[in-house]
Amino acid sequence: MPAASSSATATPATSRGGSRVSAFTMRAVARMSRARWFIFLRRVYQYQNGPRSDLGSNPFNSSGWLALELGVIVAQMVITTTVVATSPKERPAWPLRLWVCAYNVGNVLSLPLLYWRHRHSSAAGRGDDPEMHGAGDALRNSSYLMNKARAFLELFFAMWFVMGNVWVFDARLGSFHRAPRLYALCIGLLAWNAVVYSLPFLLFLLLCCFVPVVGYALGYNMNSASVGRGASDEQLDALPRWRFKEPDVPRDREKDDQECCICLAQYREKEEVRQLPCTHMFHLKCVDRWLRIISSCPLCKQELS
Repeated sequence: MPAASSSATATPATSRGGSRVSAFTMRAVARMSRARWFIFLRRVYQYQNGPRSDLGSNPFNSSGWLALELGVIVAQMVITTTVVATSPKERPAWPLRLWVCAYNVGNVLSLPLLYWRHRHSSAAGRGDDPEMHGAGDALRNSSYLMNKARAFLELFFAMWFVMGNVWVFDARLGSFHRAPRLYALCIGLLAWNAVVYSLPFLLFLLLCCFVPVVGYALGYNMNSASVGRGASDEQLDALPRWRFKEPDVPRDREKDDQECCICLAQYREKEEVRQLPCTHMFHLKCVDRWLRIISSCPLCKQELS
C-alpha cells in the first residue's frame, strides 16, 4: 500500500513536470519561428525553389546579407595578408602561398560584384530597375557581363577549393611542421568554404526535416507562425485565464460557452481556460496554440489589441 500511494503521488508530479517541459518547448519553438534568422532562411528556401522574377526578391541581395558578405571578405583579406607577411621563413611542400594569394585575388574581384549587386537590388526595390523598364543595350549588356563574371568567379572558387584540399591534406609529404601558420590558414579557409557549400543541404535538413517533425510533435505550424502574424508571449500573458468551474445551478448558456470550439470538447471542472478581448472563451492550451499562429479570435476573427 505505501508503494502504491507513493506511485500515485508521483504521477501528478511527473505530469506537471512534463507539462512544464512541453510549455517551455512550445515557447522556444514559437520564438524561433518568429526570429529574423528563421524568416530569412525561409525566404532563401522559397527563392531557391520558386520563381525568381526579379533581382530584388533575392534574399542574398538584401542590405544585411551584403554587409555580412563585405565584412567576411574584408576579414579574410586582412587575415590572409597578415599571415603571409608574418611567415616568410615557412617552406611548405606545396605552393600554399600561391593558393592563398590567388584566393585573395578572388576576394578582391568579389568587391565590385558586391557593389553591383547592392546597386541593382536597390534599384529593383525602388521599381526603377533598368532591365524591367527596357533600358538601353549598354545597361543590359553590363548586367549580362556582371552575371557571367560572377558565375566564373564562383567556378574559380569551387575549383580552387578542390585544389586546396589536395595540397593541404596530402598525407604523403606531411610537412605541416614546416609551415604551421600557412597550413592553419589554409585549413581555416577550406573549413569556411566547406560550411558555405553545405548550406543548401543544411537548409534542406532544417526546413524539410526538422520543422515538419517539430510541427507534428507539438501541433505547431512553424512556417505559418514565421510570417509574423502570431501573438507574442507578452500578449498571451495579458489575457485573462482561470480554472473552469461548473455552476451549482444549471442555466441556459450559449453553445460556445459550453465547449471549446477549437477542440470541440466540453469544459470540465478545474480545466484552464482563457478569455479573449471579444469575450469568447477557449481551452488555454488550444487557444494559445492558435494565437501563436494567428493573433485573432477563431470565432469572430477579432484581432488582439
